[in-house]
Order: sequence, then structure tokens, then C-alpha cells
Amino acid sequence: MLKPFVKSYQERINNTMENVNFTIMFILGFSILGGLMGASFFQKLRIPQVLGYIVIGLIIGESGLRIINRSDVIALQPFTFFALGIIGFLVGGGLKGENFKKYGRQFSAILLGEGLGAFFLVGILVALIMFKLSHNISIAVATGVVFGAIASATDPASTIDVLWEYRALGILTTSLTAIVALDDALAMTLYGLGTSAAQILTGGSGSILEAIEKVALTLLGAVGLGAISALALKFILQKVHQPERSLAFAVGLLLLLISMAISLDIDVILTTMTLGCVLTNIVPRQSEKLFNHMRNFSTPIYVLFFVLAGARMGISRMPIWLWVIVILYVIGRSTGKMTGAYLGASITHSAPVVRRYLGLGLFAQGGVAIGLSIMASHHLGKIMVTENLALGDAIISGVAATTLIVQLIGPPTVKLAIKLSGEIGRNITKEDVINSWKVADVMDTDIVTIPENEPLSRAAQTFVNQDYLVYPVVNRHNKIVGILSLQNLKDILDDRDSWNWLVASDVMTPVQYRVVPSSPLKEVLEQCNQLHIDQIPVVKESDGDAPVGILDVAKVEQLVDKETLRRQQP
Repeated sequence: MLKPFVKSYQERINNTMENVNFTIMFILGFSILGGLMGASFFQKLRIPQVLGYIVIGLIIGESGLRIINRSDVIALQPFTFFALGIIGFLVGGGLKGENFKKYGRQFSAILLGEGLGAFFLVGILVALIMFKLSHNISIAVATGVVFGAIASATDPASTIDVLWEYRALGILTTSLTAIVALDDALAMTLYGLGTSAAQILTGGSGSILEAIEKVALTLLGAVGLGAISALALKFILQKVHQPERSLAFAVGLLLLLISMAISLDIDVILTTMTLGCVLTNIVPRQSEKLFNHMRNFSTPIYVLFFVLAGARMGISRMPIWLWVIVILYVIGRSTGKMTGAYLGASITHSAPVVRRYLGLGLFAQGGVAIGLSIMASHHLGKIMVTENLALGDAIISGVAATTLIVQLIGPPTVKLAIKLSGEIGRNITKEDVINSWKVADVMDTDIVTIPENEPLSRAAQTFVNQDYLVYPVVNRHNKIVGILSLQNLKDILDDRDSWNWLVASDVMTPVQYRVVPSSPLKEVLEQCNQLHIDQIPVVKESDGDAPVGILDVAKVEQLVDKETLRRQQP
């Protein structure tokens, strides 16, 4: 009876396995492992790990061995959008409302300074080269405007990755996070206006007013969609209290949000960044754990994203004049961003470290610039710069080459900026402190024990005179034989007469859990949480029955808070 069914089922399985494309799985595994090995190598050289990911991508991608080709990158495009969505969400989580209230004027001035500085300087340099090449003022200005608009974008992914890797914290880190997050909106605005102007100059259709309207609708759509999603996620977090389920709900909502943004032609990073920003400001405590879990979850996604970013950078067979544009683009963009950031910070009287070093953190260029160049190729693909090269193709190749260069120099300069400002290693969390401590670092050694034959009436006085709710009960050899808690006394509170003839050993409970001074604090706190214990006896390393202290969870939390604050100070 079952034999035909089993045979049919096996045939279906075999047919399915034959049709599965294992190439994608190989690329995923190979990229993650290769990226991690590259990152480890670069970290040993004290170079940011993100550079290792990108270099591995270059080696195995279009510019190297071509293990990953363009069709593979296209097939993994949905994953790239997912990675950008997580990046935007985590970047938005760092945009606190109090920082904008305090530094909003400075952020605005710096943003406009560095963005417009790169836009104008790159635009002018590229336009001059193109005019010398084509002798056509319209094509020259159009090319300069588009390159300038793309140059204003800063890659938040690699910048933030360096800040997280080196645990940076301070006013420079706060300013840098805000600027790279808001750069997307400015770059999109300049790009929308720039491409419309380029189309008009080169004889295409369109108008500046239409461009302004389209940019406004795109920005408002991204903010509105992200804000609505944040309210939905807030509701979920208030109903779901398990961290793992909260993370699963957040990932599912992110995927839906990303798909809606793509279908509506809205910027993914800006949309998910709004989600993270609104969420962290309306439910700061509940969202803090979610952001930490998401950051831990995102590690392999980050690795794969940057490896693929390096793999798709194909810059072979570029003409010499385009390489000249690339070099001038990098110089002009770097100079414009550094000068503009300095001027914006100086005008608003920003902190000295912001004025001096913020510009160093704005060199990185990545997914946003590549995406804008691809969009520009669609709008300007029919305009010929030379007999064999269209303007759209020139923009894609040029931006890919500049992205390669600035991605190699960008992460190290971010590290240099936070190093010079003294902000490396200051982003200490409570978890970091707990992980670094043993029980011996926080236990109270001024221990009070209760003899097993002590009357309850006298033992009760110990609870009145001391602060603890739990005390070790010891025998005449000072060996722990049990625990007397306030709850034990409450259980016989109605029978006060019995307190004169009952002794501690009559109502004590067995020792449920004990620790030694060398026990890792993290493991002990996790065990206390599972067993719902607030205080726990600490015994000698060599003698597990001899009490040497008490661990009070409430006091530990206070000590951790103080130590975290101390370590975060410059």
C-alpha cells in the first residue's frame, strides 16, 4: 500500500533537488567566510574590518577572479535591500530627540556645508573636464550637476560599522551619526533637482518644479511610511515581551516596509531610518534591547552586504579622461566635505573636536551613490559623450571607480577621526561591564550568618537590623546548611508564640543555589533571573560549604550603572 506512495515522494524530492540552484548558497557561504577572514587579517593590521569585507569582494568579484559575476549580484539584489533596511533602522535608532534639540542647529549647518561643498566643488571640476572633452556647455554642465549631486552622499553603512567596531562615543560620534544619516535626504534632493536640470539642459523633457514636487513627495512618503511602521512596532513591543519574538516581529515588519518602499519607489534607507528614529524616541527603554538584538543578528548580513558591494565594482576598460574625472571627483569631494563641515561647525560654534575632525569621517561612499548612478543612467542613457560612450554609462563607471577609492580610504579616516578626538572605546554598555566582572568584584563580604540553633525571635532581629532579605544558616563548624529568608518568617507570622521555641533550622530552606567568588557575574545574574532569586550566598572556592559573602542583585545593578558611567567618561 505504502510502497507506490513512498516511491512517488522520493521521485518528487529528487526532481526538486535537481532544480535547486546551489550557486546562490555557495556565494552566500563563500562570501561570509571569506569576508570574515579578510576582516580578521585587516584587524591584525589595525585597519577597520569593513575594508577587509570590501577587498575580499573585489578579489572574488567583477574586478578580480569573477567568482561572483554581475548576474549573481542582481540575483541577490533583494538581500542588498534587506541589508540597507537594517542599516537604516539601526542608524535611526541612534538619532535621539534630545541630541537634535541640543545640536540641531549645528547638525543643519554642517550638513548643508559638507553636502553643498562637495556638490559645487565636484560639479565645477567635472564640468570643466567635460567641456574640454565635448566642447558642449550643456553636456558639461549636466554631467557636472549629476556627479556633484551624487558626491554629496555619504555611506552610512561603512561609517557606522567603524564607529561600532571601535566602540566610539562622544560629541563627534553623535554628530557623525546624525550627519551620515541625514545625508541621504540631502543627496536625494540634490540628485532629483540635478537630473531634472541635466535633462532640460540636454534637450530632454521635464521641469524643475516637477522635480521639486517629486522629491518632496518621496521624502514625505519615506517619513510617513516609516513613522506609521514605528507605531505598529511600538504596539507589538508593548504586547510581546520575549526578546526573540520581538526580534522576529521587527524583522518581519522591516521586510514588509522595505518591500513597500521599493514598490512605491521610495528610498529604503530613509524609510527604515525613520522607523528606527521614531521608535527609539517614543519607546526608548523597550526599543533599546531590540536594537541590541538586531545589531547582534545583523553581523553576517553586514559581512555579506559589503562583500557584494566590493564584488559589483567593475571598473575595467575605462577611458583615460574618465579616470581624470575620477581623480578630480575624489579630490573635490574630499576637499568639499572637509571644508564645508569645518565652516558649518565654525559658524555654529561647535565643539573643537567636531570642527577639526568631523570632515575626516565623511569620505565613505557606497550603496546610495551607486543607486543614484544607476538611476541617472536610466534618465541620461541616450546622451552620448563620445562616439562609443553614453553619459549614463560614464556616470555608472565613474561612480563605481570613485566608490572603490573612497571606500578604501574612508573607513581608516573615520577611525583616525575618532582616535584623534579620544572617543575610541568609550561606548561601554552595562553588558560590557557585567561581562568583565566576577562575583568577587561586587559581592558584599561583610556577611552576617545565623546559627542553626538560634531562636526565631533572635533571628528576626537580624532582619530588622540588617539590609538583606536572605541569610545563610550555619552549623557549629560554620558550614552553610540552609537559607533563612524573610518569606520563611512571614509564613509563620500568625503564630508569634512559636518564635520562642522554634529555631532557625526548623524553618530554613535548603540552599537552592550558591556561587564562588570566581564565578562570571553574567552567568550568575542569568541564573538568578531564571530562579527568581534576589540575593545569593557566596562560598569559598576550596570549601563549598563555608560562606564568605552575599550577592545582592539590586546592589549589583547600582554598581554596574555607576561603573558604566565611569568608563564612558573621557
